Amino acid sequence: MSGKTYKIAVIPGDGTGPEVTAEAVKVLKKTSELFNFKLDMDNYDWGGERYMATGNVLPEDAVETLKKYDSILLGAIGHPKVKPGILEKGILLKLRFDLDQYINLRPVKLYPGVETPLKDKTPEDIDYVVVRENTGDLYSGIGGISMKGTPNEVAVQSMVYNRFQVERCLRYSFDLVHKRHSEKSRWRGLGESDVKNGKIGQLTLCGKTNVLTYVYDLWERAFYEVAKEYPQVKTDYCHVDATCMWMVKNPNWFDVIVTGNMFGDIITDLGAITQGGMGIAAGGNINPKGVSMFEPIGGSAPKYTGLGVINPLAAICSGAMLLNELGEKKAADSIENSVMFVTGKKMKSMAAGKMGYSTSQVGYLVVENLKK
Repeated sequence: MSGKTYKIAVIPGDGTGPEVTAEAVKVLKKTSELFNFKLDMDNYDWGGERYMATGNVLPEDAVETLKKYDSILLGAIGHPKVKPGILEKGILLKLRFDLDQYINLRPVKLYPGVETPLKDKTPEDIDYVVVRENTGDLYSGIGGISMKGTPNEVAVQSMVYNRFQVERCLRYSFDLVHKRHSEKSRWRGLGESDVKNGKIGQLTLCGKTNVLTYVYDLWERAFYEVAKEYPQVKTDYCHVDATCMWMVKNPNWFDVIVTGNMFGDIITDLGAITQGGMGIAAGGNINPKGVSMFEPIGGSAPKYTGLGVINPLAAICSGAMLLNELGEKKAADSIENSVMFVTGKKMKSMAAGKMGYSTSQVGYLVVENLKK
């Protein structure tokens, strides 16, 4: 029992974001009661509606305001009446970059009772984590367009990384393998010789060294150099296209995958669909020494807004990730265990409108099955 008080900024956002965020908050508040800590939550109306009303994506002091919090819970960003890219760049990317949330953490875990499109795969097969570097790559915005609108128009967008960005992401990933080992007694993808040699888990670098011969040469060299400091961790390399194939055919081969921003963006959506879809996929934008932000990865789903049919479990699981990052691991585990009970024993489907319950009813089911 910590007895602490945590200041949490809540950004419900657009579309169904406020609906799923409400359920995550409901679960978080009940969990804080059970585990003897307090959550001091403030809501911010940053999103499409505010942008259309004021013409401003964020207040000028938004980043400095958020730095005063222990963590951020985000619902969803994306409005059908706002041109794509304005809100995403102006809110999501700005906050990730300005708060230096250099890790995007995506657990890919199949819960009991959840259907996967992968034939004959079970929860024992799908249980790994993708670490996506979150501040560099093509998302850095370096590039431009010349002769726009002409037959000779040229568009350039550069994939940019420096050694500092790469190395800190790799160290986080190696440390995560150790952390997962301390929390689990079994490992997948390890041969008998690895166990005898004291190997505890595997970190796979996902890249494209045969084509992106500058950027992923940097990643690969840094990967194996940093690996010397972690002799107990098994290392592997996989091209991004092969990674996609093995995520479908043999997901049990993976433990922790580390990759750049662009490839991470793609393979985490593939991972999400293998674990049952966007309704169950949670993620975190993490600054290990600063303010982190947690969100469901599925977007604002505007066509379901206000219908009470959207699945809130991804938002609820994001709340669990938030607590885990704050050090409230037992509380986080309680939420995850309750979610697994609800998926295994209660819900008919992860799909919107097919769950067998409304959005708020799913939230109450998780609350009812929380255990200290």
